[in-house]
Amino acid sequence: MTYKIFLVEDDQAIADSVAVHLVMWGYQVQCAQDFQRVLEEFTGCAPHLVLLDIGLPHRNGYYWCQEIRKRSKVPVVFLSSASDNLDIITAMELGGDDFIPKPFDLPVLTAKVQAVLRRAYSFGASVNVLEYGGAQLDLGEGSLTGPKGRQALTKNELRILQMLMENAGRPVSRSGLMARLWEHESFVDDNTLTVNVSRLRKKLENAGLPGLLTTCKGQGYLLS
Repeated sequence: MTYKIFLVEDDQAIADSVAVHLVMWGYQVQCAQDFQRVLEEFTGCAPHLVLLDIGLPHRNGYYWCQEIRKRSKVPVVFLSSASDNLDIITAMELGGDDFIPKPFDLPVLTAKVQAVLRRAYSFGASVNVLEYGGAQLDLGEGSLTGPKGRQALTKNELRILQMLMENAGRPVSRSGLMARLWEHESFVDDNTLTVNVSRLRKKLENAGLPGLLTTCKGQGYLLS
């Protein structure tokens, strides 16, 4: 699995060196481009981890961490030249998972990133949030979050979207979806599946994700 990292750092030299180093370690890195649209870029990136500088133009990293936390449980690691105890406590209280003071050695940063990713995604821990194409599916809460907000899902809608996200980019047959629902004792017929998919598509649109769920004629459904 290739982990995707969203790097929010306004010092271009630091951003470039961190990105190059992490790519060498096999990570996929996307750097923030517009510091007034960090949340939109985060949503489009759908990363596994965020590296977030505190001192940013327009709004600081504390603000963006709070906005991210409203939508996602993705790990956030703060970067900052301000590293007294109050800064660290504030970062952790606002939803940060770790804090790396500047200046830092790139190998130390990489080790911290690896440790946070292990805690979040390894050791057989169940993944409670699936993310794809700007959509975040919270399996625990049974909710979908997109650019325009959160939508509550029924159990069937949740299971359908979960299977589509687990197979993102590949068509999932109607029979495969019905088999998944039957596993949970939801014995839906063909017409009921059509109704559920239609309602799910509407909720994706309401969340700001029109066109994410498409119909593949003769094959089933696809998250494009």
